[in-house]
Amino acid sequence: MEITFAGAAREVTGSCHLVHINGRTIALDMGLFQGKRSDANEKNRQLPADPASIDAIVLSHAHIDHAGRLPFIVAQGYRKNIWCTPATRDLSAYMLTDAAHIQEKDAAFLERRGKPHAEPLYTIRDAAKSLEHMIGLPIATPMEILPGVRLTFHEAGHILGSASVVLECEEGGRTTRLVFSGDVGRAGLPIIRDPAPPRGGADVMILESTYGNRDHPTVEDAKAQLATVVADTAARGGKVLIPAFAVGRTQEILYELHELARARRIPEVPIFIDSPLAISATAVFEQHPDLFDRAEDLVRHTDSLFRFDLVRYTREASESKALNATRGPMVVIAASGMAESGRILHHLAHGADDPRNTILIVGFQGEHTLGRRIVERQSVLKIFGEEVPLRANVAVVNGYSAHGDRTELRAWAHAVRGDGPAPRQLFLVHGEREAQDAFATTLRGDGFPVTVPSRGDRVAV
Repeated sequence: MEITFAGAAREVTGSCHLVHINGRTIALDMGLFQGKRSDANEKNRQLPADPASIDAIVLSHAHIDHAGRLPFIVAQGYRKNIWCTPATRDLSAYMLTDAAHIQEKDAAFLERRGKPHAEPLYTIRDAAKSLEHMIGLPIATPMEILPGVRLTFHEAGHILGSASVVLECEEGGRTTRLVFSGDVGRAGLPIIRDPAPPRGGADVMILESTYGNRDHPTVEDAKAQLATVVADTAARGGKVLIPAFAVGRTQEILYELHELARARRIPEVPIFIDSPLAISATAVFEQHPDLFDRAEDLVRHTDSLFRFDLVRYTREASESKALNATRGPMVVIAASGMAESGRILHHLAHGADDPRNTILIVGFQGEHTLGRRIVERQSVLKIFGEEVPLRANVAVVNGYSAHGDRTELRAWAHAVRGDGPAPRQLFLVHGEREAQDAFATTLRGDGFPVTVPSRGDRVAV
């Protein structure tokens, strides 16, 4: 067995790892690179292998940095199976179509303004074609996906439908058990079930490391921070602008606002979900209540988690534009989560210069993204090629991260290992250098043989 690390290696986005065994190749994820526009465009157009040479794709979850190049590889000739959980397939139906739509609309917008832009990576038709190859495999249901290769998904607790991956590969009379974490979630997050690490040991482990150098505040602390931001901004008559991933983070924040409203911990201000994708994704959540965490109070006491008196869903572009001309107080949740595309850009273009407003960051912001520049509180933001002064308040709430922190990732690795020996090799992926190097030191101290591969490395295991 060999593994080629083709993405999310010494970086966070573009997840893609190729497993070579018995003359076959399996791709773990086919994610989109996000960040500096020119670099991301170049990386995204370089497929990790000839599509005809890949025999199966296994998708851990529907986030674009893990699934976003599926339409591109299908457009380039991939015709075989894409394995994922049923909820991931349902979410991808909207995620991939939306990604194509945004690429087309953003390119047209910049072209009208005479600004430089890249051609869309793929079309809505390509996104639809990729869905034809997706097969939904439920959690804890082993399936032979290629001769001598058995796949089993385990609950990752990251977003609805997210999975950790176990591949049991027979080669030369022996079986190698490869465990790929996908993105590991946190215990106690709203709505979805807690992570369930695959038990039984691993010969090879590929583990994410996004927050490998730090721990998160508690979820309860995050809820208190959220309540304070909403109350303080409302008192100023301002808007709370929240860049949020349409799948997962939007629903979590909405769930928390519902709980806070029921407890009268926030004022009665309108809450706008201003993202067609988030609206569609919320409908998918409502179709999969079997995946909700029944230990959560709100889950037990109401069937309408995402629909209450304060919430308004704005699907039409005209409704979104009207929000920019409407005075606060209000809360606006819009994609994308790293403020790289979508409707949040228009809200920031109109609202980042208003000191009454608050830009609330509730998730990881990759290097070279607009979201990262907001976190760094740069004095001027470039949005649609125009300079916008940053005068709004900036608040960062890390407790809602859907990624496990250092302690949680370490516990996950130990749970997979169990009482058995350490894996022959443990590879750290999906992390920036500082986080990975710190986490590698921690795990080596625990007896794990850690390697931190770079993009393009091919390693025999």
